[in-house]
Amino acid sequence: MQWASVLLLAGLCSLSWAQYDDDPHWWFHYLRSQQSTYYDPYEPYPYEPYEPYPYGVEEGPAYAYGSPPPPPEPRDCPQECDCPPNFPTAMYCDNRNLKYLPFVPSRMKYVYFQNNQISSIQEGVFDNATGLLWIALHGNQITSDRVGRKVFSKLRHLERLYLDHNNLTRMPGPLPRSLRELHLDHNQIARVPNNALEGLENLTALYLQHNEIQEVGSAMRGLRSLILLDLSYNHLRRVPDGLPSALEQLYLEHNNVYSVPDSYFRGSPKLLYVRLSHNSLTNNGLASNTFNSSSILELDLSYNQLQKIPPVNTNLENLYLQGNRINEFSISSFCTVVDVINFSKLQVLRLDGNEIQRNAMPEDAPLCLRQASLIEI
Repeated sequence: MQWASVLLLAGLCSLSWAQYDDDPHWWFHYLRSQQSTYYDPYEPYPYEPYEPYPYGVEEGPAYAYGSPPPPPEPRDCPQECDCPPNFPTAMYCDNRNLKYLPFVPSRMKYVYFQNNQISSIQEGVFDNATGLLWIALHGNQITSDRVGRKVFSKLRHLERLYLDHNNLTRMPGPLPRSLRELHLDHNQIARVPNNALEGLENLTALYLQHNEIQEVGSAMRGLRSLILLDLSYNHLRRVPDGLPSALEQLYLEHNNVYSVPDSYFRGSPKLLYVRLSHNSLTNNGLASNTFNSSSILELDLSYNQLQKIPPVNTNLENLYLQGNRINEFSISSFCTVVDVINFSKLQVLRLDGNEIQRNAMPEDAPLCLRQASLIEI
């Protein structure tokens, strides 16, 4: 019986080995088959093949499909500033607590240095970037004694210069003829010499409000392109000698002006807005034709010392006279002739804060002021 068992076992082994008689490496196949069924709980999951994104779309770069990659950042930008690649001609150095002006690359056209602690503009600082169009230096601590004499003269394309909210006591200059806007407000400038704005025939806007200017003289005469002049909040006792012919907006409120010459505004046929509130104007300092200009649409004479309504042109639309000492409502100040054809185009009339009684309006006032939508007494 034992011999029968041995013979049976030998026969089975012979049969198994016979399966690999043709393959001398059968033992490796056997080991591989045994290994594939082994599971180790401490091994990670087997690697799964990468499944491509559906619809055949392959992964692309980080930027949007079809758009070029972003341009590299320029290397000539000062480390104190930002030069955005999508705006390669602008340099932003504002609000950095800077005490000096950094190097300006030649490609720059717009530079922003506002709201820092810069106290000087050294000579030649912009010589490398003569193509500048805008320079923003407002909100610093710049003094006149520390501004280079010719620091702006070589900038032949400069259009806007912001020097407001500094400590300037004099007008800067010489300035390039290309200048269109000059912001010098909120400084300590005391006077404007006659030659301070010489050659600025392209200047359209001049901001000199909130200074200590006592005299302007004839400095505005040569500004043939000037549209806006702001001299409010100063110490002027006289209006400027002669206004530019292209002027449209004149702001002289909060000064000490006590008189305006006869026919003063006739030299500016395009003048639309005049503000002379909070001054020292009296009727003795005004001629009968001072405000008889057909172009003026808005006239502000509030908070002065007027006792009578000054004559105005019938084309005037808004007249502000509140806060004076006016004690009578004279219709002749608006209409020299009162009838169906002749009337004033006045729409707003402020007379509150005066000495006029509410029942003092003449009977022909509704006919003269037929287009008025607001009359306050």
